[in-house]
Amino acid sequence: MSLWQTGDLVRVSYRTGEYVTEVLENHGDKLLVKVLAVLKYPTQGDLHNPYEVDVPLFHQRPALSYQEKIMVPSQTVIRYGGAVPDYKESVQTALEREMDKLRKMVTWAQRCLDELEALRKETFTN
Repeated sequence: MSLWQTGDLVRVSYRTGEYVTEVLENHGDKLLVKVLAVLKYPTQGDLHNPYEVDVPLFHQRPALSYQEKIMVPSQTVIRYGGAVPDYKESVQTALEREMDKLRKMVTWAQRCLDELEALRKETFTN
């Protein structure tokens, strides 16, 4: 007997995003699910060259659409027990969260550069 039944709510990771989905079909090792909400917005850029902007293709990844159907390995899903957020609101929240994370990285990187510049001046100014 399979762990997942039609109608179960599950959390899935798919192409760097995370989603609340509903199981539509169980094919043993794979599940057909439909997207109900976005929990984590997909990562932008080249995953093989993180933090690099001068790459042949800087990927722009949108979140999966409402009720978009995808196949996922059944062993990678996690049961979802919370309330399902409104799709549009969940996309906005996930997008803002990802943007805030990147803004913090920019601020952190600038502070690191400032501190390194101060250390360089201390070390090499005699």
